[in-house]
Amino acid sequence: MKNRALPLAIVLCFGCRAEEKPTTNPDEPVRSAEAKQTASEALDELDRRRPVPLLPMMAQHQKENMREHLQAVQEVIAAAAVGDFDKSAEAAKRMGFSETMGRMCAHMGAGAPGFTEQALAFHHTADEIVAAASNRDSPALLSAVAKTLRACTNCHATFKQQVVASLPE
Repeated sequence: MKNRALPLAIVLCFGCRAEEKPTTNPDEPVRSAEAKQTASEALDELDRRRPVPLLPMMAQHQKENMREHLQAVQEVIAAAAVGDFDKSAEAAKRMGFSETMGRMCAHMGAGAPGFTEQALAFHHTADEIVAAASNRDSPALLSAVAKTLRACTNCHATFKQQVVASLPE
């Protein structure tokens, strides 16, 4: 009986190999029966949001701006929580509309129809925070913050960065 168990154990050990796991390195191919592609390409294929083509430097600049906007929202909320409307207004102004911001949004969104309009709408919602804070109106301030965050989430749900070597003409 012992002699029969050994070959069975060998078959079980070597016959049932674990499936090869996909790599976590975005530059190495993902092994699939259908096609070989990088992990980044596979993710991009699954992500159905509209691409915003950006040069690497532009993409980095945009990410830095979005992080600054998020920090400003945090500061607006923290100041509002303690009734400091002046600090709320000051923080919101950093997200508000300006001619410079408008030009930057148009430049960044040139290759993605609808992006510029959505970006400008975001900046105008931040102006509503400034107005509510200036009026010392807590309910209006919180409503404007909610509108601003809705603009953020709608934009991120619609668009994704697509880093490119050159911009389309």
